[in-house]
Amino acid sequence: MPRFVQAEGSVTGATLDERGITFKSADEAVKLRIGGRLQLDPAFGATNPRIADAFGSNIEVRRAWIESYLTINDAVELAFQYDLNTDRTPIQDAAIGYRGIKGLVVTLGNFKEPFSLQQLISDNNTTFVERALPDALVPARNTGLAVAAYGERWTLTGGVFGGNINTGVELGGIAGTVRATYAPILSETEVLHLGTAGSFRSYDQSDRSLSFSSKPEAFVFQTSLINTGSIRNAGDLARFGIEAAYQNGPFRLQGEYIRAEAGRQGLLPGASFEGGYVEGAWVFNGKGRPYQLKTNYGADLAIFKGVQVGEEQRVSRGGTGVFELAGRFSFLDLKDGGINGGVERNWTAGVNWYPDKNIRLMANYIRAHAQGSPALGRRDVEADIAEFRLQLYW
Repeated sequence: MPRFVQAEGSVTGATLDERGITFKSADEAVKLRIGGRLQLDPAFGATNPRIADAFGSNIEVRRAWIESYLTINDAVELAFQYDLNTDRTPIQDAAIGYRGIKGLVVTLGNFKEPFSLQQLISDNNTTFVERALPDALVPARNTGLAVAAYGERWTLTGGVFGGNINTGVELGGIAGTVRATYAPILSETEVLHLGTAGSFRSYDQSDRSLSFSSKPEAFVFQTSLINTGSIRNAGDLARFGIEAAYQNGPFRLQGEYIRAEAGRQGLLPGASFEGGYVEGAWVFNGKGRPYQLKTNYGADLAIFKGVQVGEEQRVSRGGTGVFELAGRFSFLDLKDGGINGGVERNWTAGVNWYPDKNIRLMANYIRAHAQGSPALGRRDVEADIAEFRLQLYW
């Protein structure tokens, strides 16, 4: 690696700003950025019928990440993210990407499969504290190779993936996943986003890893109200998703529908599960979210970034910060083919405050209703949840 800058009478070529610590080589061909994120989630509420210790300690550290990004000649990107808050899946992104050819990005490693708009949006920038219910059907991070292409309004990403690097790359079968998007309207103030994704994963006969479950959109809540349990004799899993979003100035409307079909070996019938959500948001004293068409590495093309805080709006500059109001409806159906995992529908209201460039405070109220919940002997369950988040990210 080239020698880092050493100017007379000054510190090495390092900068500290809202993006973390950045080191640059003398010719700026090599850049190393070190950042992180900390998310602290308090929550409380009630269920009917009552679930004992549903909220545990009422406060949890959701994420505590250390992140590093090494850029070489603005063509090669090495990324590594580590969550200090979990022993099961501490490694998040661990990938190398090549973007030396205009309009093309090739990535190898552990990163998100190209599926679902809300999943590909960073948890630093999601509108609500947790993603909507159908995220349970989404593949998320696995180890593989992906190729992404993009133009002025479109993206196309495809890849081949095994298992997650934390639990075993060789486990969970092998999948091919593809996502395509198009923005018929794309300007600084208005965006119409359309997309679709598909994935097919085959399983080894001895694999027993396929299952779906979901908490009621609250990490602190200790119980999954709907849960398929292990799906016996799963031979393959086909996923299909459609997504759409429209943003005009500070207003944004976004929705997705996702379907997962599990094929089973022997005489067992297949099972189809589905979910979807619709959400709306209004940044009432700021601008709409920037739309990112391309990426440095991975599959997060054609997504919405975070709310921007102007210099004059920062609390540290005498401002009041930026406020965002949001509402969402989501559902998830895990009942089919003899599998009684339950059906859940949630309504969520939220408000976000961005007092400065590296801070976000979130508050959500969730009204959840689960039919035939396995957690309470197939009875219906209702839950009222108030959850919050203090988020620092750099």
